[in-house]
Amino acid sequence: MGSAASEHGSDVPRMFIVEGQDPFAVVGWGTRSVAVRSEDGQVAFACERVEAPTSWSDTAVATVARRYFARHADGLQEHSVRQLVERVAGAIGGWARASGQACDESQRVALEAELTALVLSQRGTFATPVWLNVGVEREPFTSACFILEAEDSIRALLDWNAREGVIFQQGGGTGVNLSGVRSSREPVSRGGLASGPVSFMRAADAWAATIRSGGRARRGAKMVVLDAEHPDVFEFIACKAREEEHGAALVAAGFQPQEAVASLAFQNATHAVRVSDEFMRAATDGREWALRAVTSGEVVETLPARELLRACARAAWVCGDPGLQFADTIERWHTCPRSGPITASNPCGEFLHVGESACNLATLNLLAFLREDRSFEVEAFVHAVELLVLAQDAIVDGSSYPTERIAEGTRRFRPIGIGYANLAALLLTMGIAYDSVEGRAWAAAITALMTGAAYRRSARLAATLGPFAEFACNREPMLAVLAAHRDAAARIGRDAPAEVLAAARGAWDEVLAEGAAHGLRNAQTTLIAPTGTVSLMLDCESTGIEPYYALAGRRHLVDGGELHFQSRAVVDGLLALGYSTHALEELGEHALDHGHLVGAPALRAAHAAVFHTASGPDPVPVDGHLRMVAAVQPLLSGGVSKTLNLPHDTPPERIESIFLDAWRLGLKAISVYREGSKIGQPLQGAED
Repeated sequence: MGSAASEHGSDVPRMFIVEGQDPFAVVGWGTRSVAVRSEDGQVAFACERVEAPTSWSDTAVATVARRYFARHADGLQEHSVRQLVERVAGAIGGWARASGQACDESQRVALEAELTALVLSQRGTFATPVWLNVGVEREPFTSACFILEAEDSIRALLDWNAREGVIFQQGGGTGVNLSGVRSSREPVSRGGLASGPVSFMRAADAWAATIRSGGRARRGAKMVVLDAEHPDVFEFIACKAREEEHGAALVAAGFQPQEAVASLAFQNATHAVRVSDEFMRAATDGREWALRAVTSGEVVETLPARELLRACARAAWVCGDPGLQFADTIERWHTCPRSGPITASNPCGEFLHVGESACNLATLNLLAFLREDRSFEVEAFVHAVELLVLAQDAIVDGSSYPTERIAEGTRRFRPIGIGYANLAALLLTMGIAYDSVEGRAWAAAITALMTGAAYRRSARLAATLGPFAEFACNREPMLAVLAAHRDAAARIGRDAPAEVLAAARGAWDEVLAEGAAHGLRNAQTTLIAPTGTVSLMLDCESTGIEPYYALAGRRHLVDGGELHFQSRAVVDGLLALGYSTHALEELGEHALDHGHLVGAPALRAAHAAVFHTASGPDPVPVDGHLRMVAAVQPLLSGGVSKTLNLPHDTPPERIESIFLDAWRLGLKAISVYREGSKIGQPLQGAED
């Protein structure tokens, strides 16, 4: 349900800030000193006298100060959240006025004020490259996600490395499918055999690590995909697992874990095997599978498909890689199939689109839209989604890109990626189990509303500014995909919140009518990202779609230091379930000491599932993870960044069955991580 003003695509209705009100004046401000310490107590980062909203936690303030405060060309260093938000909101407002997302000066002012209020209230935020670069660089990179292409030539592969390096430097991540690179079983023109994609991957990984060492944000993140019919697919599957085994041997020989990891290849890349329905059916039925030469298409080897699937499961058991990407499922939801296939994703798997394209991301904090009576603020949520559509569409025009080809591709499709975090905290606050019919219905309804509201505003922008350039040739398949989203929303069960579900279904009816009449401004609008750093900025307790990893514990930061965390929603959930004050204190202490409530004497057995976490002695069941992703996937433009956490004693055969289940449930991709399988891991529960 949108406001009346949003009937016109470029209008900016006010909801968070009334006209004439200073958005910075409606929150309390103060100065404080913040620090991040390492496990041994040493200071890894410190910043004195940071100006920030008093409602923000020290963790949120430290995250922003450490990651996003800019040093400008004149040498001035930011020291205030006010300066940061003014810089970014002001730039986006200027772009929106120039490109038409804000139709006049008053609308530009309204957009800047509403975006400012959105961020300061921690209802939503943009992804890291926006905060790093907008208002600092003359031509800023703003996209977090890039999908590249690599052809079968030395020049093309070197160019792929160069483009990745520029993207890493600016805080973005890349994905590429190397299936077009000839295998190590095929000849080259000057005699001998080709090196094969894995050898080039090793060199590219070293390049990513080098860029990280001189960069300002984080290490280069990348996804490398190989099709299941590529002749080198077994080498690809095993390469990262072998490195992990080498690292374990070094640690056993006395090397420090950090030193061992630094010596390993492929540590900056996530690997995925791209599989078709035909392959999965062959694996299920026990049939043969052919590996085919890249250059000629001839069969190089025939083997049982199940053997290849089993190799993927075994390697993932060792190190978490590779995951699987289900090519045909991805194509069935592809809004622009006539412009080319989707062959890869960004590093975390949520941005799935054609090659040489980019996407800027934003995240909504679901818990910030929950009223005290535990009802959901539908109108405020829809308003936030619409604000982000306007802002992110303006960012497409205001951003620069590493190459002209990526710039042209991104502007011809105009993909944006709105997602959310804190789903698990929202459910816990209401006393709803993550792995429950009601929990999945809530997630599905909110996701349907988010995507429906985003596409509706996109259709209204198209009426004003025109649809994306590739819409005309993809009109029929895109409208068919939107109709499939609408049908998925119609199938959401009665356990969903009635007001949210009614608004979602109404939005989707309008999307189909207005999209058919005007087209869409954006080829994609929504996805679920992992939301690591931005979830800290928003004071979220849970990331993306994930359940709680633990109710208390430690988060190790990639560039040094650690943060201690504990769930505040535990108390709210216990209150929602009717626990006494004495029980609240007892259970709160148990959660802080152990990271979970398993075995807590005061917890009623009927409520145990509400407090299940991804780790601990009684974790969220594997099927619970899969069913949650399956509940929301048909309601998203893009994918879901999802790593399925598994207990340490999970056998490889279980991972194999998980891959099959994920395909049958209609997921676009799946990856797993077995607890303790890698030398180091970023999250630890209180008992670890």
